[in-house]
Amino acid sequence: MTDPFVTRFDPPLGGGDGPLSGMRLAVKDNFDIAGHSTGCGNPEWAATHRPAETTAPLVETLMRLGATVVGKTQMDELAYSLMGQNARYGTPENPAAPDRMPGGSSSGSAVAVAAGEAEIGLGTDTGGSVRIPASFCGLFGWRPTHGLLPAQGVVPLAQSFDVPGFMTRDGGTLTLLAELLAPEARLSEPELLRPLKFWNLAEPKTVAALSWLPGREVETLFSPKMFESLLPTFRVCQGAEVAQNFRTWIAANDPAFGPGIRERFAGAVALGPGEIATAREQRSRITEYLISVVNVRRLLILPTAPAPAPLNTVTGDEMEAYRNKALTLLSLAGHAGLPQVTVPARDRSGLPVGVSLIGPKGSDRALVRFACELAPPQRAECAGMV
Repeated sequence: MTDPFVTRFDPPLGGGDGPLSGMRLAVKDNFDIAGHSTGCGNPEWAATHRPAETTAPLVETLMRLGATVVGKTQMDELAYSLMGQNARYGTPENPAAPDRMPGGSSSGSAVAVAAGEAEIGLGTDTGGSVRIPASFCGLFGWRPTHGLLPAQGVVPLAQSFDVPGFMTRDGGTLTLLAELLAPEARLSEPELLRPLKFWNLAEPKTVAALSWLPGREVETLFSPKMFESLLPTFRVCQGAEVAQNFRTWIAANDPAFGPGIRERFAGAVALGPGEIATAREQRSRITEYLISVVNVRRLLILPTAPAPAPLNTVTGDEMEAYRNKALTLLSLAGHAGLPQVTVPARDRSGLPVGVSLIGPKGSDRALVRFACELAPPQRAECAGMV
């Protein structure tokens, strides 16, 4: 088993008095911590960058609130993947399903929390990199409203999608984080909408595992054209920003990326200006529509992932089909910068699956609370946390 930590701090950092006192924090290795290398899951990146001179403001805030940073954690190479597999450093073992992928790119933070080595996993989420590992490892996960939490001191992947986010074993801890980091927000007895096009992406066993959830089924929430455009629009808009961030460094260093990662970067660099402009126009239409649909009285509820984590041996077309369905489900919040909270459940075979709520911008505090209350009672542990 690959250690979920790249670096374990001895002694740990922080840990003073505060509302997070006694809580261990595992930090993804794309956040700067002063005096330490920010390796981003890639040895060439680590070798070509000096140790950080300052600590990311969000990490400083968490330490000021009393959290103890116990280490920096493994991640997919430069955060440009979704399954948690790293050909360069190894893949942390999923404690909830050892023969299955842990999810990425925040794999190490998720595994550290699921294994009981931290109470809080700090990660980043661009296309699902907090929500997917939370779902795969049986955790609660929060992708905040875009721009709510500071992204300074974090190596960017695609800035208009990137957000810092959290994974916890219980809803009470996630609720506390939202209370501390997000402004006051209210949801007015919201109706939950279950968009069938998205539920139909999930395998029957996963849908059955989430059948106890409330929600009104809606068949025509998204037009066929808009639904079909979600994934390609996300990939092009994300890829354009990825290329802008890494093109020069890749050309200068020719990193030996692992399988899938090299092809992904090559595809991003090859995008043309016309293709990018068209995708950005379509993203604007998707965003405008989503903001009109999701509000304080109306939330979306959908599976976080189409199925439990794939087996570690899954590759090729089967893996690509899973990724396509997952990214379609995950793209909604990213396109419009909306908050999304995933809560854990189990299918009949005992494998972790996740269900998500998507709310309007700035509703994070109320959305986290509401999602915790929907979670199976034995996992929610939300009482008294407000």
